[in-house]
Amino acid sequence: MADDYLVRIGRLIRDARQHRGWSQAQLAEALGTSQSAINRVERGNQNISLEMIARIGEALDSEIVSLGYAGPMHLRVVGGRRLSGSIDVKTSKNACVALLCASLLNKGRTTLRRVARIEEVYRLLEVLNSIGVRTRWINDGVDLEIVPPAELDMASIDADAARRTRSIIMFLGPLLHRLGEFKLPYAGGCDLGTRTIEPHMIALRRFGLDIAATEGLYHAQVDRTITPGRPIVLTERGDTVTENALLAAARHDGVTVIRNASSNYMVQDLCFFLEALGVEVEGIGTTTLTVHGVPDIDVDVDYSPSEDPVEAMSLLAAAVVTESELTVRRVPIEFLEIELAVLEEMGLDHDRSPEYNADNGRTRLVDLTVKPSKLEAPIDKIHPMPFPGLNIDNVPFFAAIAASAQGQTLIHDWVYDNRAIYLTDLNRLGGRLQLLDPHRVLVDGPTRWRAAEMMCPPALRPAVVVLLAMMAAEGTSVLRNVYVINRGYEDLAARLNSVGAQIEIFRDI
Repeated sequence: MADDYLVRIGRLIRDARQHRGWSQAQLAEALGTSQSAINRVERGNQNISLEMIARIGEALDSEIVSLGYAGPMHLRVVGGRRLSGSIDVKTSKNACVALLCASLLNKGRTTLRRVARIEEVYRLLEVLNSIGVRTRWINDGVDLEIVPPAELDMASIDADAARRTRSIIMFLGPLLHRLGEFKLPYAGGCDLGTRTIEPHMIALRRFGLDIAATEGLYHAQVDRTITPGRPIVLTERGDTVTENALLAAARHDGVTVIRNASSNYMVQDLCFFLEALGVEVEGIGTTTLTVHGVPDIDVDVDYSPSEDPVEAMSLLAAAVVTESELTVRRVPIEFLEIELAVLEEMGLDHDRSPEYNADNGRTRLVDLTVKPSKLEAPIDKIHPMPFPGLNIDNVPFFAAIAASAQGQTLIHDWVYDNRAIYLTDLNRLGGRLQLLDPHRVLVDGPTRWRAAEMMCPPALRPAVVVLLAMMAAEGTSVLRNVYVINRGYEDLAARLNSVGAQIEIFRDI
């Protein structure tokens, strides 16, 4: 039994290493051991401690095992089933994590309604709790209450939790108002290639923040004599970059103009939240934001983040690839209009309800009913653009959709260094995707999906795309180590099962 246990652990480590694209020698170097030792571990011929498993998991950014339960989570998918009925879109993951960071601006109590209960949120809560912020789930675990301490205990920060989320980068904006100097662990999250924080620094230096990066930490110092005397022009129209600039401007005693700002859904939700804190923000929904800062914020605030357009796109894609009629309710239509226009060009048949307001009173929602459709490949390539263009995070779903369409589709994922590579995992399930370069994939359809057992890609959206293809494939598939999906989706398997999917959660260690 012990030998079998070691073999199964070794197989998981091997799969995680291969998905990371590392050789045994590279993993050995990261761990300070030998390639032969890694080879023995992967063959199940080496006793291995929980501490070493944890170190390997950290090096590979993969949850090999977790304390408190029997092992990493896997999904067993019985495919070829039609979906039916209706399903609600949950609140936005990216808005929720931004609002958790923004709660550090407020000395009073922050109550967030219907917060996404996902791993990304849990990691941020662990970080917040470790520095003295009190948080608790209320109203049967639906809402979240956040109460900051008078003084933050940055020396006790949970570095492991911080390194598992890239959202930790958005602590910089709020913390520069509260502390003269502090340290933050390097940001982690999805494996999407090299992503520099320099655009953040260009914006935050205007508020006196200076950062040196050494030994896995950002060492931050704040010079309060430096303030933005002219408009801040972001060198990247990124969502988190814009959010960090907003968080810095919110408590700056003066007016800050931010140009080339993202106007995407999570940025708008953050702006609405800042207004609830008493910060006036002009230009919401445009690329120029004017922030009238409030140097001291001490209010009890109650806010409802809006629904997640990327989750909505996931559910729409699930209906398309399984050739189902499915109603997706509470879709933030403003942030899916380009995607729907492309799908209509491809031949998608769907109905939509009249618009109504989200709980924040600002975001426009509709209910969409997707019907089985004969899709044709689009004439133009699929490529993302800053809002109001096709959402960067929705591009991967078009890989599965294009694979279901007649013809050839070019997908150009120019934003991330290697996310397009993970889309070729669909070939394991019968897809015909040709990688032209690290950013471009050529998809031939239609596809006769087939079942397979495989490791979950280490990037959130490609991981869900693989799951959707498994749902379309006749037979039983297995998707191993789905921690990355749990980072961004709440109870996805159970919710898909509620509309006709057959997905079983299991653990094998």
